[in-house]
Amino acid sequence: KCEQSEIKVSIVLPSTDPVNLTIVNFVACQLFALLMAVWFRLYLHPSKTSPFVRHVVATLLGFYLALFCFGWYSLHFLVQSGLSYGVMIFAGLEHMHKYCFIVTLGYLILCQITRVYVFDYGMYSADFTGPMMVITQKITSLAFEIHDGLTKPEGQLSPGQKYLAIRRMPSLLEYLSYNCNFMGILAGPTCSYNDYMAFIEGTCYQPRHQENANGKENGKCKQSEPSPKDDVISKLCTCAISLAIYLSLCKLIPVERCIDEDFSSSTPLYLQVIYLYLAMLALRPKYYFVWTLADAINNAAGFGFNGYNKDGSPRWDLISNLRILDIEFATSFKLFLDNWNIQTALWLKRVCYERCPINPTAATFLLSAMWHGVYPGYYLTFVTGIGMTMAARAVRHNIRPYFLVSDTYKCIYDVITWASTQVAISYTVVPFVLLAVGPSLKFYRYVSLTVSAENILEKLWKIISGKEWEPCTIAPLMLTDKITAPFFVLRKMCNIRHVNGVNHSAFHYPHSPASDCNS
Repeated sequence: KCEQSEIKVSIVLPSTDPVNLTIVNFVACQLFALLMAVWFRLYLHPSKTSPFVRHVVATLLGFYLALFCFGWYSLHFLVQSGLSYGVMIFAGLEHMHKYCFIVTLGYLILCQITRVYVFDYGMYSADFTGPMMVITQKITSLAFEIHDGLTKPEGQLSPGQKYLAIRRMPSLLEYLSYNCNFMGILAGPTCSYNDYMAFIEGTCYQPRHQENANGKENGKCKQSEPSPKDDVISKLCTCAISLAIYLSLCKLIPVERCIDEDFSSSTPLYLQVIYLYLAMLALRPKYYFVWTLADAINNAAGFGFNGYNKDGSPRWDLISNLRILDIEFATSFKLFLDNWNIQTALWLKRVCYERCPINPTAATFLLSAMWHGVYPGYYLTFVTGIGMTMAARAVRHNIRPYFLVSDTYKCIYDVITWASTQVAISYTVVPFVLLAVGPSLKFYRYVSLTVSAENILEKLWKIISGKEWEPCTIAPLMLTDKITAPFFVLRKMCNIRHVNGVNHSAFHYPHSPASDCNS
């Protein structure tokens, strides 16, 4: 039972026969949703029918898919949505968004605790909390946007908040359609209420002069309605390739081998690091498949138009959740996170980072961990992520200027930072995959990444500062040190920066909301 608890059970990760059945149900429902999306766009086009009919059909199809995949567990979607809508209606506008946030997130966490610890830790049970995570994002976003639109003057809102602000309370049908429509009920992604209503009403192709949800300006809007066909086909091809890669490699390079005592004792450290990178690389196509398919479904229905490129081709990335090439070739921790689970990062930014008055970085990571679930590995990952984010900022701020003197040095810097980023990401997310505390601590002990980091940074320290490295003392048995030792090593290296003969002593990193607000 202890070994089984180390393996995460989800609707996209094969493990046992019941889970494989859930995977089949999930994929079948998503393919059915894709066909329905094409039908929805062609036969229930805004020019042919009313927004009321589009809302009703989208909602009923969503409930049908949820019932097919999760059975009566899908009633939790209605309960969560109903409780939150009651709070919106009966609570005062001044504090409605806070109450709604607490009720929605609290109900999600309660369901996660029940699923994990009541139905048996780490064993199969219907993962109905996956769709609830997306519904939680939508409900809380909606509550804050209503609060901004009905209680705050425009002068107090940022350009992005002005665009997202909602000026009237949604009806119950509009609310349920937004939360439970068939295009996003199973795998999202989340989207803003205003963007969804523009899609339902058929105004999403009109030019928008305000900043859109992704913080970019749309190009010049053409008169004819663009077709998503090419983008949908391209994304479906990406799905097929991602699924083939995942099924080929997931069992060939298991992450669990990293905590195997024989493997750790007989394999050199550099080979352990390479294996860790390859194991995490083999896991990512699973997410590429799920998120890209969800994006294709929304595009096939006509949702996701984001203006035009400079060459006049339409962009269908308004609610895209990832950029694969930017992820795989990221040269910094921030760039990786900026292109991974994009809509969740935007949600964290809008509801937490931009509004939290005290330590928004830590609060954002904590909210992300709570939203993901109750497995201890999630919290180990996001505690690690806080330190990694701070360390990455410090390294970039203090070391990067030395490599900008020539194109050759810049190229060397990019190669080094790419490798470092991939290793740092792999190290950070291992507990997220292993889930339990025991296996995660085994990993920290076996990989011994702190030794590798200090040896590498010692050489860089001598090159940059011309000073001898003073070994830092790390208590090897403390949990916090095991997790955060690489950050203190990086902090030590970045503590002194010589620029033009001036000694700047500070663990300094520039303040940037965009770099903080990732999950």
